[in-house]
Amino acid sequence: MSSTQYDDAILDSNAIDPTDKNGNPIPVTIPIMLAPGIKVVYTTRLGGTSEGDFAHFNLGGKSGDKPEHVLANRKALADVLGAKISLISQVHSGDAVDVDESFVINQPFGFDVSGTKKPEDETDGENNATGNDGEPTVIEADGQVTSRKNVALGMFAADCLPVLMADPEAGVIGAAHCGRRGLQKGVIGATIEKMVSKGAQPERIVATLGPCICGDCYEVGGDIADEFDAQFPGTFTLSRFGQPGIDIAAAALQELAKAGVPADNIVSSRPRVNAATQYLSEDEELAGICAADGEGDPKLSERFNKIRRSLCTLENPLWFSHRRASLAKKQHEGRMLALIVRE
Repeated sequence: MSSTQYDDAILDSNAIDPTDKNGNPIPVTIPIMLAPGIKVVYTTRLGGTSEGDFAHFNLGGKSGDKPEHVLANRKALADVLGAKISLISQVHSGDAVDVDESFVINQPFGFDVSGTKKPEDETDGENNATGNDGEPTVIEADGQVTSRKNVALGMFAADCLPVLMADPEAGVIGAAHCGRRGLQKGVIGATIEKMVSKGAQPERIVATLGPCICGDCYEVGGDIADEFDAQFPGTFTLSRFGQPGIDIAAAALQELAKAGVPADNIVSSRPRVNAATQYLSEDEELAGICAADGEGDPKLSERFNKIRRSLCTLENPLWFSHRRASLAKKQHEGRMLALIVRE
């Protein structure tokens, strides 16, 4: 990691009240100013109410966590953002949606059509997006766009790559969830097409790539790696586990270029994430998670000594990782959110 220093925008749980007005732990997030008036935020595992395999700041509502914990975490995040959150149901597709066509505040934290289960004691109201059977209405897609201010487009991740994009001049933002299959199906191009339909121009779009499993860690097997490399030349890797792998971040850069986004418009998230990682290298809450989660060395210092890429979800214990949880033979893992908001 680089020696980039942290700054005051990275939350310091030792310097501020660690709980909010409702008594819930304040989430620790990593903000990045993508462009004037455009902010990207990555959540970490720190500051939430979830327990066990979901400790602590799980935002995913489909993996078995208690719904009341997920709801409390999402409320706390919306408070930190000062914006409403938009969540869709991600299905590893190549589809994107304009959420302005259906946006309504149907949850305390914002707009949720992700299929999240509600707490048992929560009653339906006229603003809840529910079907006739009482189940949440679902919009399935892996890209979403908006021209609204103070609406944070959120993408769940626990190894897949979130790509956050904006045309500040047009006032349009977009977010894409890029797993291997989504990339192959063209989710980045589909999201940019939706942005263009709202007035964006590809040559003005700025973008950043969020945390994801790196090419050295994403082991997929020879046939899959060969197929992926045929579509995205140069993305084949030999993983540190000794088997063929792929580099999904490199594929995303190819897709952005194909869609007309200039390489100079790609903003690296690495310096800020490096800084946050260094800053939290002795965090007591993170040390407790690592001591209890069974996903690697129990001592935080030993885990951090092995980090080569701070954005890699498998290497860096700040992030949730499906692959890391699977290697530890765990049945569940939480989800982070990567968000973009026009303030």
